[in-house]
Amino acid sequence: MTTLYGIPNCDTVKKAQRWLDANNINFSFHDFRKDGLTETQLREWVSALGWETLLNKRSTSWRQLDDDIKNSIDEAAAVREMLATPTLIKRPVLSLEGRYQVGFKESDYSALFK
Repeated sequence: MTTLYGIPNCDTVKKAQRWLDANNINFSFHDFRKDGLTETQLREWVSALGWETLLNKRSTSWRQLDDDIKNSIDEAAAVREMLATPTLIKRPVLSLEGRYQVGFKESDYSALFK
């Protein structure tokens, strides 16, 4: 099963959804702000992708964090902050048969669904 994780008003998530629809790929959408995200799921992503890949340091949520947190961020702190504020996670996260893709690039998606 293919699952797309993100938030519905994110432009990059919308691009990924349009690409999946245009390529007739069945997927479910998981709004991790509304539907939540488990620590187990997030740790699986961190294990597969690395916390640095998942943490969106260009987001408004990141800019709003206390400077002490930003200056001392490590894996444990990143996981804690991403669980508390899921909009710190780069979007979308695509889950496909135990593989994960962060962000949306048409060429990457095309390679995944060959």
